[in-house]
Amino acid sequence: MKKLLVLLLLATFAQAQTKDEQQIRSLYDAALTEGKAYDWLNHLSNQIGGRLSGSVQAEQAVKYTKQELEKLGLDRVWLQPVMVPKWVRGTPEYAFIETKPGLTNNVPVCALGGSVATPLGGIKAGVVEVKGIEELEQLGRKNIEGKIVFFNRPMEATQINTFKAYGGCVDQRYSGAMEAAKFGAAAVIVRSMNLRLDDLPHTGSMSYGDLPVSERIPAAAISTNGAEFLSTTLKLQPDIKFYLKQNCKQLEDVQSYNVIGEVRGTEEPEKIMVVGGHLDSWDLGDGSHDDGAGCVQSMEVLRLFKETGYKPKKTLRVVLFMNEENGLRGGTEYAAQAAKKKEKHVFALESDAGGFSPRGFNFDAPQGFMKTVESWKPLLEPYLLHQFVSGGGGADIGPLRGEGVILAGLMPDSQRYFDHHHAENDTFEHVNKRELELGAAAMASLIYLYDNYGDESTAMDNGK
Repeated sequence: MKKLLVLLLLATFAQAQTKDEQQIRSLYDAALTEGKAYDWLNHLSNQIGGRLSGSVQAEQAVKYTKQELEKLGLDRVWLQPVMVPKWVRGTPEYAFIETKPGLTNNVPVCALGGSVATPLGGIKAGVVEVKGIEELEQLGRKNIEGKIVFFNRPMEATQINTFKAYGGCVDQRYSGAMEAAKFGAAAVIVRSMNLRLDDLPHTGSMSYGDLPVSERIPAAAISTNGAEFLSTTLKLQPDIKFYLKQNCKQLEDVQSYNVIGEVRGTEEPEKIMVVGGHLDSWDLGDGSHDDGAGCVQSMEVLRLFKETGYKPKKTLRVVLFMNEENGLRGGTEYAAQAAKKKEKHVFALESDAGGFSPRGFNFDAPQGFMKTVESWKPLLEPYLLHQFVSGGGGADIGPLRGEGVILAGLMPDSQRYFDHHHAENDTFEHVNKRELELGAAAMASLIYLYDNYGDESTAMDNGK
């Protein structure tokens, strides 16, 4: 009798696995032969362009993606209002190194997002180089006051996970100006967050904290080649001058929107799964990798389910968040509205690491769920999805964190991402169509598996 029961259980498992294999195969086939993600990204990138929060382009992207989601025949599509910051870059930045009066070398720079402008005539001052914020205290006001602080800590090349390399030095970009201003610095120049040597400065968000407006100083990124040149020149001639001119400005907040589409669950509609990316981008490129790719992949997940005839048991939403880059207002507002309406979110998956070949997923989840994920490996490894890492998720879905909510992030190959991140070469031609489609299919597969088996891990975590 026991032997018969075991055989029946094995037969049931094999049948379920065959069904899952077929469904995942159909998702990949549909994505790779008749996908829409690349066409959507083409329009976002080449017809609309960079989508800085509060810009005309950001609003065009809201209208476009809403229209495209409506074409998919979802149960519901709507816009969720959110107030966002409006920072404008102004005319192009300009900088040079002066070794002697009248003897100068231009270097590529760009204002950091949120920075104040220089005075109308620019700033020219001596330079003090540091490798990190902690060195400011050691130097003290007497060595910093009136000078331009040059933060020159590079991304750690020995880190195989380039996001860890980025995390190891991004504090100088985000907080460098705030900290240097406390010692009387005139401005800050920050080495671009980029592993390769090139002439492209990389922008990104920065903060003055609660520093009074009158005490805020300009902050700019310098290209990695520029940083190397400046550092070498300083070693040979410490008394050089650096000139910086930028014209950026912070305006009043404006209203924008998260774009949301929904397919109502057939069995447990009260349980909500989210898949999304952020619709805004920086203004130097067209935001194809960061994060146009994540947005169109998320839209494609819902289209793939409809195309393959799969009807999710739980409610599935695609959310295109506004203002991840310089405020996280969209993610914060979505979570606030979900809490206000007492919605029950159970799973959220974000794609915000570029449109490169998918390698797996990271999870902010209990151990019981990670054990369940391990059981999915045989279904996902044929598609080269082999990394299932505990710890992670995504910035926009982070505010949804709470008891019973699983957060996940798509993990593409990261080696080329920071060549483009926040720079003018984050453009459509650097996105590979097949890699983008593979990422969308990977996301759809994970959503499918959670929809069918995710509750098993919840029971495991509750000791049932």
